[in-house]
Amino acid sequence: MTLTSSLINLLLLALATTTYSHPHPHNQTAQSLPVPYGMVLADCAVPGTIALTFDDGPYIYTPALLDILADHGVRATFFVNGYRLTDHIDALQRIVAEGHQLASHTYNHAYLPSLDYANIVSEMQGLEDLLREFVGVVPRYMRPPYLAMDGRVLAAMDDLGYHVIGASIDTKDFERDDPWLIHDSIRRFVDGVNAGGTIVLAHDLYTQTVYTLTRAMLEEIAKRGLHATTVAECMGDPREYWYR
Repeated sequence: MTLTSSLINLLLLALATTTYSHPHPHNQTAQSLPVPYGMVLADCAVPGTIALTFDDGPYIYTPALLDILADHGVRATFFVNGYRLTDHIDALQRIVAEGHQLASHTYNHAYLPSLDYANIVSEMQGLEDLLREFVGVVPRYMRPPYLAMDGRVLAAMDDLGYHVIGASIDTKDFERDDPWLIHDSIRRFVDGVNAGGTIVLAHDLYTQTVYTLTRAMLEEIAKRGLHATTVAECMGDPREYWYR
């Protein structure tokens, strides 16, 4: 083999290693679909999937939402806040026990870009401590409150080992908790799916979201033949890597 051929082979080997290795050492196996760190993920990676997500709970309506999801055989992702947990431990434990994905939405629903590094870490670890106490797990996934994120916060989430989740369909249900208005959130959902969106943002704080919007979304998903699942599963991440 000539010197030129040897150099070419070494270059090809290096390129293959770079292309197929995981993007960050937090990932633990090359057998699962790599889920990147250090960037906002707003769409599913697995074709034919869609993820319903609910922020800011758990709350008094969360048990009813869990009943509806169970009736349809669907699992969702719940981005929870710390300051609500002690009043809704039963709902929190149901989320985990029934196979839904539990994820972080910070302790205080903080606007993260306004915080320094130490307080960003405190927001995340304060919630981690409660989740470890109440359900025995610490999430690997988070959504920034208000979807507010900058490079500094992304770097902190990378350091802490969190996948950062955005949304490609925002139902704006928090503005439409009224029987006469919620149909606009349903329309936003349908339009978002038509546009190719796959990660849906809603909230389990509102009556109309739970009893009207969720049912309408599940019916539309079934009609289209999509598979509704958790964010982690729609990213190709096996269940054993949802938590630390």
